[in-house]
Amino acid sequence: MSLSAVLLAAGTSPSPTPSGSTTPAVPSLQDAQESATNAASWVEQNWSTWLAISLRVLLILVIAGVLRVFVRRAITKLIDRMTRTVQAVDGTALGGLLVNVERRRQRSQAIGSVLRSVASFLILGTAALMILGTFQINLAPLLASAGVAGVAIGFGARNLVTDFLSGVFMILEDQYGVGDQIDSGVASGEVIEVGLRVTKLRGDNGEIWYVRNGEIKRIGNLSQGWATAGVDVTVKSSEDLDRVKATLDEVAEKMTAEEPWNELLWSPIEVLGLDSVLLDSMVVRVTAKTMPGKSLSVERELRWRIKRAFDAADIRIVGGATAPLEDSETPDPTAAVAAPSVYSNADSPQAAAASPLAQQRPSTPAK
Repeated sequence: MSLSAVLLAAGTSPSPTPSGSTTPAVPSLQDAQESATNAASWVEQNWSTWLAISLRVLLILVIAGVLRVFVRRAITKLIDRMTRTVQAVDGTALGGLLVNVERRRQRSQAIGSVLRSVASFLILGTAALMILGTFQINLAPLLASAGVAGVAIGFGARNLVTDFLSGVFMILEDQYGVGDQIDSGVASGEVIEVGLRVTKLRGDNGEIWYVRNGEIKRIGNLSQGWATAGVDVTVKSSEDLDRVKATLDEVAEKMTAEEPWNELLWSPIEVLGLDSVLLDSMVVRVTAKTMPGKSLSVERELRWRIKRAFDAADIRIVGGATAPLEDSETPDPTAAVAAPSVYSNADSPQAAAASPLAQQRPSTPAK
């Protein structure tokens, strides 16, 4: 028997290393060959499945991308056609003036942005769900969780949803646009920005109002259609009505023919007649249709011209500087009397005229 056989029979072990740890077994070439063979066989068995899944995912992405590009281009062409198509409203000349090209462009861009965002969200969301289904992921729990989360978010952010939907319908219905003067109930001013959630207004004093679209219950648009400029002229009841009307007609005719008022006025200035008659005064109503947002300018200019014309025609306006003093008015007797001095004679007629009358007490009867 050899020495190695004796040692193995005796169960002797190799001497430990100085560190006391065993040396890890190094995989042999045969083990490496077996691992490579197993990996190759696993890849060979599953490569067709992988290829099918990859091709399906690639096909879904390509179809989604092409469909998204096609839909966005179709929406863009539709919006461009809406922008180019500017025609008269109801076939009238006045209706043609009401069409604001810049406003239609802004409104069309806002509608196009909303439609493109919605289309992209629907197409890409559907593609993502189809890709998850390709990997054999059960979508039922995911959809159920998304539904519950959507309901919770809807309850928690119902004001946000209300604001968004209100903004969408305001833009689609063209209730107002940038540059319009509106009264939204909670605030009024010029619209400087129209968003899907918030509308920004600039007030008369320069302040900026941020109004949530869901809080707007009514809207009064002062910039659509036409505006009305009205001026009430108050004169003495003793004035000649024919002369007053002739003066107002002359002012109206002259102002209508001059620039730039001939462009701001969309109808001739009319003298409607007496609006009210009082004991010592009467009110004459003057009105005209103007360009939207220009009624205040026309009213100020009309008042200016009427005042100058009345001064030239010597027509008295109630409370105005053109009304002369009445002859029946008696002057103040103490106006020409100087104030008494401390060194003056208190018994003089001047001091008696300037001093107030002393209140006389009623005498009590003697008992």
